[in-house]
Amino acid sequence: MSPRELRASLSLAAIFGLRLFGMFVILPVFALWAEGRPGWNLTLVGIALGVYGLTQAILQIPFGYWSDRSGRKPVLYIGLAIMACGSFVGAGFESPWMVILGRMLQGAGAVSAVAIAMAGDLTRDSQRTKAMAIIGSSIGAAFALSFVLAPFLEHAIGVRGLFAMTGVFCILAMGVVAWVVPDVEGKPAERQHTKLGAVLRDAELVRINIGIFILRMVLMAVFVVVPMGLVAAGAPAKDHWWVYLVSVGGGFLLMLPVVMGQLGQRDRPVVIGAIATLGISIAALAASEGHLAGLVVALVIFFAGFNALEAKLPAMVSRAAPASARGLATGVFSSIQFLGMFAGGSLGGLLAQRGGMLVVLGACFAAVALWLLVASRMGNFVPIK
Repeated sequence: MSPRELRASLSLAAIFGLRLFGMFVILPVFALWAEGRPGWNLTLVGIALGVYGLTQAILQIPFGYWSDRSGRKPVLYIGLAIMACGSFVGAGFESPWMVILGRMLQGAGAVSAVAIAMAGDLTRDSQRTKAMAIIGSSIGAAFALSFVLAPFLEHAIGVRGLFAMTGVFCILAMGVVAWVVPDVEGKPAERQHTKLGAVLRDAELVRINIGIFILRMVLMAVFVVVPMGLVAAGAPAKDHWWVYLVSVGGGFLLMLPVVMGQLGQRDRPVVIGAIATLGISIAALAASEGHLAGLVVALVIFFAGFNALEAKLPAMVSRAAPASARGLATGVFSSIQFLGMFAGGSLGGLLAQRGGMLVVLGACFAAVALWLLVASRMGNFVPIK
C-alpha cells in the first residue's frame, strides 16, 4: 500500500473503531442492566438493541447517494453529529422509550456506507481487500476492547455513562475526518451515476447483501441471550470480561492469517468456509448450554467466522460496484446489514422471552444454513455498468 492508502485505511479504521466501540460496549451489559428495571422486558431490550439498525437501514442509501453527489466528508460530519446527539439523549434517561429514542437517533447517523465508499475512493483495486481488512480489523479490535472493558466501564460509569462516552467518541471521530482522512480527488459533480435499480438487480451484490443481513441478524440475536447464558453457566456479569477477551481475541487471531494471507485474495472459499464456521459455532453454543468452558470455545469459533466475514463482505461490495455507484452500492449494503441488526435484536428478544436460548440459537442456525446455500452460487465479480 502507498503511504496515502495506508493513511486513508488507518484513519477510516479509527473512525469505525471509535463509533463501534461505543455501540458494541452496550451489547454485553445492556440486557443485564435493564433486567428488573421498571418498564423493561426482554422484548423491549431486543427493540432497544435493534432499533439502531432500523434507522441505519432507512438512511444508509440516502446518505450513500448523497455522498456520491456532495462529497464524502460533509456527509460524514453530519452523520457523526446526529449520532452524537442520539448518544446524549440515551445518556439522559432510563425509561424504555426514551432509551429507544436515543438508539433511534444514534442509528440516524448512518455513515458506514459513506466511510466504506471513501475507502474505495482512496485505494486501488489491488489494495482494496487490504484496506477493508484493516477496517474489519478495527471492528474486531472494537469488539474485543468493548466486550472486555464493558463490565468495568458499566460498573464505573453505568449504562448512561456508556451512552455519553459514545457521544464523545463521535466528536473525536469528526476530528479524525477533519485532520487525518485524506481528501478524495475529483469533484463529485463530475461523476456519472448508476441507477438504484441496477444495484438492486446485480446478482452478486444480492448474494452479498443477503449474507450481511444474516450475519448482523445472527450477531444481535446471539447477544440477546449469550450474557444470560454465561450467568446461568456460573459466570457472574462482573467476570464476563475474560470470556470476551478470550473469545474475541482468539477469534481475531484465528481470522487474521486467513484474511491477510494469500488465501484472503480468494473470495469464494474464504466466505463459504467462514459461513460454515459460523454455523458450527452456533451449534456448539447450543450444545454447551450450562457449560462455561464449552460456551467460551464456541464463542472463539463464532468470532473467527464473524470477523472473517466482516472483513471480506465490504471489500467484495467495493469491487463489484463501479466507482460511480460505490456510495449507492455500499449504502444498500449498509442499509441491509443494519436492517439485519434490527431483525436480530427484535426477533431475538421475542424468541428469548417465549422460548429461551435454544430457540434463538436454532433460528440462527437455520438462517446461517440458508446463507451457505445462497453463497454456494457465488461467482467472480464483474462491476456493473
